[in-house]
Amino acid sequence: MTINKLTIWVIGMLLPLVWSCTKVEDTDPSTLDKSLETALMNISNGQGKSFFTLPNSDELAKIPQDPKNPLTVAKVKLGQMLFHETALALDAKQTVGMNTYSCASCHNAGAGFQAAVKQGIGEGGTGFGTHGETRTKDPNYADENLDVQPLRTPSAMNGAYQKVMLWNGQFGATGPNVGTEANWTDGTPKAVNKLGFEGLETQAIAGLTVHRLKIDTPTLFAMGYKTLFDEAFPDVPEADRYTAETAGLAIAAFERTVLANEAPFQKWLNGDLTAMSDAQKNGAILFFGKGQCATCHTGPALNSMEFYALGMNDLSGTGVFGVTQTELDNAGKGRGGFTGNAQDMYKFKVPQLYNLSNSPFYGHGGNFTTIKSVIEYKNQAVSQNAQVPASQLASEFKALQLNEVEIDLLVDFLKNGLNDANLKRYEPAQLPSGYCFPNADAKSKADMGCN
Repeated sequence: MTINKLTIWVIGMLLPLVWSCTKVEDTDPSTLDKSLETALMNISNGQGKSFFTLPNSDELAKIPQDPKNPLTVAKVKLGQMLFHETALALDAKQTVGMNTYSCASCHNAGAGFQAAVKQGIGEGGTGFGTHGETRTKDPNYADENLDVQPLRTPSAMNGAYQKVMLWNGQFGATGPNVGTEANWTDGTPKAVNKLGFEGLETQAIAGLTVHRLKIDTPTLFAMGYKTLFDEAFPDVPEADRYTAETAGLAIAAFERTVLANEAPFQKWLNGDLTAMSDAQKNGAILFFGKGQCATCHTGPALNSMEFYALGMNDLSGTGVFGVTQTELDNAGKGRGGFTGNAQDMYKFKVPQLYNLSNSPFYGHGGNFTTIKSVIEYKNQAVSQNAQVPASQLASEFKALQLNEVEIDLLVDFLKNGLNDANLKRYEPAQLPSGYCFPNADAKSKADMGCN
């Protein structure tokens, strides 16, 4: 009995120590976590996790912003409403298009703030499906009246980390566009650069005119927008307060807060080591290491303000409407089509990489339909566009020697590790107008069950 009591006493004393040791081991980073941390440190010159971390959307002071358009809660709120407001569609080319589209028609939350089809359609589009995937040309519209572009719609998400906007970077008066003033042609949307704002602000202001979205004060005031403008711009004289410029600044302010900060990789960066699977962690290690993806895709948005020629095909094929071959050819020149410089020809801006799977069209021409096909293309590094001279192809466009397993791990990280599944939080519960959004054409309303 004495031995048994002693044994029980010893076990009782040791168990807390065992539990304590077990608890410490459970919270220790795994080998994968340590390897990923090391990869992040190496690729970011020692800055590590913080270099890739997105702020919370309400941490306005931490979000990159245009000094000429400081973020405020009231400005963001107004911008959120205007971004989704179909009541702005007052300058439609055809009567049937009045009040049927918005900024969000081509940048809706369900599609990762991009179009869910190869070519986004504002005015002249019909249908929505569940997240814009069935939107197509309204048969009542002539091609010349369609609101379309000759390139794939880029995502409006994580735009706070872009100094200039669009695939060719033509919008924005700062950063890479310093020295391009001669190309800010009067009478074109590029002239808005002369206001001196960064890319998001410039694009939003220009976009209201390009897409025929009108700031009609009697209409908006009747819906309650006057109060929203007054709260957002109290220091702007009333004579200048209710304009396309202030509306664009508010829209840009909202867009700066649209961040994929709930993606598993972001949760992992913030300390939740269980947010990503082992496969996704292995994919991330490849992304920031052997795969050389982070050579171009870097920072919190996994993008950059650099332009590269990768020989991808231009917009073409099924699902493309209302653009001429001349427009397609000029768009295919990329940065060179804006600057006119020979060294910029066929180069396109590095896009952000979050929520890619929400819309299965990739590249400036949208001609890749799976994430895996893009990785395989870059792994093989064989240009598909005969119009792009070999001399223009980026030196980074070279065979990577990734095997099938490694490619699948990269796909898992990009598809799932970078997917914020809660982007609907950026949509308003209701618009001041009470109208349907992001579209309000008859077919879209039926698809969405909206009256």
